[in-house]
Amino acid sequence: VDAICRRPGPPGPACPPGPVLAHPSQFDRTAAYDEGMSNDSPTERLTHLDEQGRAHMVDVSAKPATTRRAVAEGLVRMQAATLGLITTGQVQKGDALAVARIAGIQGAKRAADLIPLCHPVRLDKVRVSLEPEGEDAVRIEVEAIAYDRTGIEMEALCAVSAAALALYDMIKGADRSACIESVRLLSKTGGRSGTWERGAAAQEGEPEA
Repeated sequence: VDAICRRPGPPGPACPPGPVLAHPSQFDRTAAYDEGMSNDSPTERLTHLDEQGRAHMVDVSAKPATTRRAVAEGLVRMQAATLGLITTGQVQKGDALAVARIAGIQGAKRAADLIPLCHPVRLDKVRVSLEPEGEDAVRIEVEAIAYDRTGIEMEALCAVSAAALALYDMIKGADRSACIESVRLLSKTGGRSGTWERGAAAQEGEPEA
């Protein structure tokens, strides 16, 4: 910064002192973490952060394998005429719902490749359902099941996202204004945290990896 203030000619005023920045080692990560979590329950913690606040992959080696199930959903909203093309099989690229369904299954399989700290799991079942919702949308629902040490919420959510993107790709030639909405988890079962359902109180337990 001082070098920028030096100019040829008579010496000018000295550069004003800049702010003193703390070295990263002096940063109180615990305090910052607690401040960021101040609105949450004290028992809720971001399990993908270690004691120094660094992202890491959670160790699940000591956890017992249990049956895990997750259900997620999303909407692809479009013009009513576009939905008519889908339901009557007139989409120029082909069977839009079939392509989106296969993309959803592939998305569930590739979750660990797309989400950096997501554990690879052995999926036992992936069900992808696509149904018209009203006059201008397609609702996507995915059910994923696995017998493993960690939850499969991300697999279900990746499947919904992939199916929605594939459906958009199929219809964008006719309707580029189509949009993807409300990709969210509906429920999960299995593991130490038990059952969670959207709109209902979750059972108490440890956070999932």
